Amino acid sequence: MSDDKDDRPEPQYGVYATPEEQRARIQKPDATWSLETGESVTDAAASASRSNADAAAPASVGPGRTRAIDRIVTFALLAYALVNVAVAALALLDFPQYAATVFEVMGIPGEFTNLDGGQTWGAAAAVALIIGYLITAWFSVRRTMAGKIAWWVPLVGAVVTHLVVGALAIVPLMSDPAFTAYLTSIS
Repeated sequence: MSDDKDDRPEPQYGVYATPEEQRARIQKPDATWSLETGESVTDAAASASRSNADAAAPASVGPGRTRAIDRIVTFALLAYALVNVAVAALALLDFPQYAATVFEVMGIPGEFTNLDGGQTWGAAAAVALIIGYLITAWFSVRRTMAGKIAWWVPLVGAVVTHLVVGALAIVPLMSDPAFTAYLTSIS
């Protein structure tokens, strides 16, 4: 061999291409990846070309963007629910005033007289409301952290919780004479 030097300049640091860059330039599939996953090289090449085609095509909403929107909607619903739970729980703890408001809105003549039952059932409804919110928030955060869609959890949690709270709040109202007299008068 001769000691003739090549006319090309010495490569600088970082000039050499990585194996991934080399494969991308010559468009050969990564055979070692195929061996590790158990796929054939042709399957890997086909999926790589599909993913390259998907990346080149303009997508309306990608999975990363969908998850971000889902997180925003989920936590906005949870924040809105937190305000509602705080206000409603305080109202339920003062059940005689809550019942007076119900009577006024429904146009029921008379006053709420089942004060002892109202305090007990109102407190139970307030506790159920808070527990329902906490369960809903916990389940929403778990689904969000797992990367699953969670926007529906606060909505379902609100419906289920309000059904339970409504059932608890109606008990003292149904045992009030003015309320039952109003119900019999309209039927």
